Amino acid sequence: MRKFFNEETKEVIEHLQSDIEKGLTSEEFEKRLKRDGYNELAQGSKRTVFQIFITQFKSFMILILIIAAIISGVVGVMSGEGLIDVFVIMGIVILNAVIGTVQEKKAESSLEALQKLSAPKCKVIRDGHVITTDSKNLVVGDIVIIETGDLVPADIRIIESANLKIQESAMTGESLPIEKNSDKIEGDNIPLGDRVNMAFSSGIVTYGHGRGIVVATGMNTEVGKIAGMLQNTQSTETPMSRRLEQLGKVLGLATLAICCIVFVVGILYGHNIISMLMISISLAVAAIPEGLPAISTIVLAMGVQRMVKKNAIVRTLPSVETLGSATIICSDKTGTLTQNKMTVVSLSVAGIEYDDITDKLPLTENGSMLLQTSILCSDAMLSNGKTIGDPTETALLDAGITFQLNKNDLEKKYPRVNEIPFDSDRKLMTTVNQLSDNTLIVNTKGGLDEVLSCCNRIRIGNEDIPITEAHISVIREENEKMAKDALRVLGIAYKHLQENDEISDAKSSTANLECNLTFIGILGMIDPARPEAKEAVATCFKAGIKPVMITGDHKITASAIAKEIGILKQGGKVVTGVELEQMSDDDLFNQVKDIDVYARVAPEHKVRIVNAFQRHGEVVAMTGDGVNDAPALKKADIGAAMGIVGTDVAKDAADIILTDDNFSTIVTAVEEGRRIYDNILKSIQFLLSTNIGEVVLLFITSIANLGMPLLPIHILWINLVTDSLPALALSLDPADDGIMNRKPRSTKTGIFTKGMIWRIAYQGFTFGLISLAAFLIGKNQAVMLNMPENSIENFGQTMAFATLVLAQLVHVRNLHSNTKSAFRLKINHNTKLLGAIFVSLLLMLLVLLIPAMRNVFEFSQLGKQQWITVILLALIPTIIVEIMKMLKFNSSKDEY
Repeated sequence: MRKFFNEETKEVIEHLQSDIEKGLTSEEFEKRLKRDGYNELAQGSKRTVFQIFITQFKSFMILILIIAAIISGVVGVMSGEGLIDVFVIMGIVILNAVIGTVQEKKAESSLEALQKLSAPKCKVIRDGHVITTDSKNLVVGDIVIIETGDLVPADIRIIESANLKIQESAMTGESLPIEKNSDKIEGDNIPLGDRVNMAFSSGIVTYGHGRGIVVATGMNTEVGKIAGMLQNTQSTETPMSRRLEQLGKVLGLATLAICCIVFVVGILYGHNIISMLMISISLAVAAIPEGLPAISTIVLAMGVQRMVKKNAIVRTLPSVETLGSATIICSDKTGTLTQNKMTVVSLSVAGIEYDDITDKLPLTENGSMLLQTSILCSDAMLSNGKTIGDPTETALLDAGITFQLNKNDLEKKYPRVNEIPFDSDRKLMTTVNQLSDNTLIVNTKGGLDEVLSCCNRIRIGNEDIPITEAHISVIREENEKMAKDALRVLGIAYKHLQENDEISDAKSSTANLECNLTFIGILGMIDPARPEAKEAVATCFKAGIKPVMITGDHKITASAIAKEIGILKQGGKVVTGVELEQMSDDDLFNQVKDIDVYARVAPEHKVRIVNAFQRHGEVVAMTGDGVNDAPALKKADIGAAMGIVGTDVAKDAADIILTDDNFSTIVTAVEEGRRIYDNILKSIQFLLSTNIGEVVLLFITSIANLGMPLLPIHILWINLVTDSLPALALSLDPADDGIMNRKPRSTKTGIFTKGMIWRIAYQGFTFGLISLAAFLIGKNQAVMLNMPENSIENFGQTMAFATLVLAQLVHVRNLHSNTKSAFRLKINHNTKLLGAIFVSLLLMLLVLLIPAMRNVFEFSQLGKQQWITVILLALIPTIIVEIMKMLKFNSSKDEY
């Protein structure tokens, strides 16, 4: 692709066949518009709601339930028992699909947001006339005029400029507006931020004016390239979705195997096919935790609500859990780790240094004079307590407010009578203010060398004395010290005019103002780190998470901030975009874990960095606020955009929006993610141990030819109604102590750790065996009570149902901790869980005690003796779990 920044303006105009004075003709415009199309971004295809809905049925568990529903329907029609089981099963399947569709229906409006960045109107020269037109009507070769306040409508090669500054932080990550000129740039690998003869679409003109020739429109602009990257960047599957899919496959295959074994054994026993199909369906329904997808979604939704209170808006539900697995946080610098606000942090006057001016109150008289001079020599405004204008100048006004120097008061007291505006060639700005009736003060600020060249005196103490090489040497040492700390340095000087001729000339002319000045001192400013960023970074390291800075800013600035907040350790590596460009993907893969800071990078570099980490199996969180962050935000496992200064593009590409633009909020979100994941595991363990109990019960009774202990409708009631409330309430468990002192859970560690498998197995077998005991005891007591033969099995089913439900409601408090006894935890450890247990108990009694409900479920009425048996059997699992905890057999080393 042609590099217009390497060419002289004359070459660019000739190549694009345009005219700097007359622009393009209308005929040529129409021809190019037909060839290249409108200056707008192409929209990618989006999945419809129906397409998303259909994809919800790909889950292995769901497919098995659908097959079970079909078989159940056929059996129901053949046996005359009706289709109630079909309606219940399909109702579950459709409900899960609806919830999944809502969960996946993201607001994929990144490209629409990118289009909004284009200026709706712009000034262009056509047929020799300046016209105002929609920015979409620009074509390559158009001559565009840009002024303060304009949005840059396309990628433009500057051909004329007057004090032109453009804010491009959304594209480059650099916090300060960039001075633009029309000079040719030498070199090939020039980062966007250093292409000072180019203006990029979406930039904002903050100062001056200029004109340029359009070199790229629409999808060919730098913003368009990002749009293309967003279209081609696939959303990353979350660790939780991978683990739940793995769980579904394991359960599905196990279910099919058990169903086949039971069916074959039943046929060998001589049972008819229909009865064995019913038992097989019951087994399939028992093995699959139907409520799990809905519960996991609701658990995440609850986490989302909690996150709102912690200044984070979650756009995609799985993002909360994914954060808990994060091993890398790639953070933008500007506005994320820093305050995105230039701030005066250091000043030096005649050998007296203030490394942190806020800690050195009050200032000396010369220190105050230094600030006052710089404030008078600025065009920034103070309105309703807020500063407006160029970031460098607003920093001066903010510093003045700290020391009770209000610009409005100063200008009222010392009105401006003349000025020389800032010029990028002179690198100076000068104002003349009325100090008294017979005295003017000339205030000058600018680059240190330029200011010193205008000075012949220096203020020391209360005197203005001739400046010497010794003075200049000290000043340069102080400047170098500030520069090493990545501070932007301004030199400040002044002079008094008291002669009538001098005063008259200074008011009417700008000649001789910037000479014979008295040097006061220097100011150092920077976009400072957020105060809480250092603590948040330390927490990351403690939690086993590597924070990495990725910024478009300069290497020195990035390194200084990274060192200050603890990201860049002693001996840590800093890599620039140019160096990164020279690395192959394999080279980057080999080095990526050793690099702490990436400076002066382009959007595609960020995606490469995320890719390199993901090749290592890392779970990558990416924070950012600019257009340039959007592709990486979308590619990362978790994208977090800034809510205050973030562009619409960044927000729409992200999974989480931080409403306070605070890096520490993402660390809080990581803690919440870990808590949610822990609690989802508790819910899974609770649901699966009950389901395994049902499978064990049905498998043993089938193999031993003992009858049907539970009907499909009983199992569905347990799995969907009785189990669901306690499983949901478990998600409200408080975080374990020291949750941020452990390493992130490995993505290679599935749901089924050794400890999880062991707990589900022994607890599930316990549930199955006590339910079997209840079923057999119930049948035996029914025989002893001389019940009709068709009621004997119902009586046993009622006892098995009551025992299983009551046992799991007693057992659920064991799940607060895998190591601590439930009796050592406070009764109000989770009050919501107590409420869920109570409601589930009422629901159990509802179907067992109310005659109409009892008839629907084909239950029998239990007597006092049966209830005592149920209660005693239901306590057994809790007793066994407590013994396992005491013997330290309830957990394993591979839990995390």
